[in-house]
Amino acid sequence: MNLNQITSPTLLVDKKKCVNNIRLMTEKAKKQHVIFRPHFKTHQSRTIGHWFKKMGVNKITVSSVQMASYFANDDWKDITIAFPANIREIDLLNELAEEVQLNITIENTEAVDYLNKKLLFEVGFFIKIDTGYGRTGITFDIFRTIDNILNHADQSDKLKFKGFLTHAGHTYQAKNANEVLDIHKDSMHKLALLRNQYIEKYPDLIISIGDTPSNSIANDFPGIDEIRPGNFVFYDLMQLHIGSCTFDQVAAVMACPVVAKHPQRKEIIIHGGAVHFSKDFITINDQKVYGKLIQLDKKGWQDIEEPNYLVKLSQEHGTLKVSEEILDKIMIGDLVAIVPVHSCLTANLMKEYISVHDELIDHLSGKIK
Repeated sequence: MNLNQITSPTLLVDKKKCVNNIRLMTEKAKKQHVIFRPHFKTHQSRTIGHWFKKMGVNKITVSSVQMASYFANDDWKDITIAFPANIREIDLLNELAEEVQLNITIENTEAVDYLNKKLLFEVGFFIKIDTGYGRTGITFDIFRTIDNILNHADQSDKLKFKGFLTHAGHTYQAKNANEVLDIHKDSMHKLALLRNQYIEKYPDLIISIGDTPSNSIANDFPGIDEIRPGNFVFYDLMQLHIGSCTFDQVAAVMACPVVAKHPQRKEIIIHGGAVHFSKDFITINDQKVYGKLIQLDKKGWQDIEEPNYLVKLSQEHGTLKVSEEILDKIMIGDLVAIVPVHSCLTANLMKEYISVHDELIDHLSGKIK
């Protein structure tokens, strides 16, 4: 890796670690006898998508119609959009449904009634279920609402019920692996009640879950038919903090130039701010943390035993709070590496990647097409 060519904030990807993360999750899905439908919103890259294909993956999840089109144009034929159906995008949905096996998510009868009138091709749909995250979806035991959606959908020859889909996003707020497992068990219990309510009428229904912490930590998926993790391809500081991964599994870091030092405050200023990292944070010892300083070299990166954190972000500036030793070692003009708190948002902001072998890796919204 030619570090001298890096002059501005750059997202670095280690292909070997990415491929290993993909392999481990693929093997887990096979062992658990569940469908592996990875979420591509984390990497949003056709190149990285090919690494999945080589592992035998042929079904994917995305978070937007535009993302679905991007991957459909790269010969992905079975795509779930795990975001509530936006009926204003009906023309795009019809274009996609003509070309691929398209699945959408629904949580209200208004969307069903509109799609009944406007869909031109068959589309599968999942009902979005809330098992405790509180973001979107129908609470798992409100059967009247679920029944209404299914009854309305039964009037359509285009909408085909696939099952129930959930995202236990509250695992991302867990403090440790045990808390993740507690949330996972609670979700499994709620989804089992849901399955029991509808399995007789819909014997082929699919129960689909999709959060990286539980998919990484848990080794038991009773009643689950499909998993949709996304963040696991890169992991990040949040996942490290939770216990979803080891440091050796972190496959994406930010390389940022050092532009100033303030020894009296033990602070180093980097070119790398909120427009590069996002403002997602975790709290460590009552301190907001936006990233962790690690050691960068020509072969990749290594952990630093003592914690030195990115503690403040403005638009372009990042502030590292560091030890005396690190303060003395790092000079103006050096390049430092930061493990971001949330690799999904960081990747989305950065638009493209450079591998540790100096290869440019494409991104949906990047310059490389």
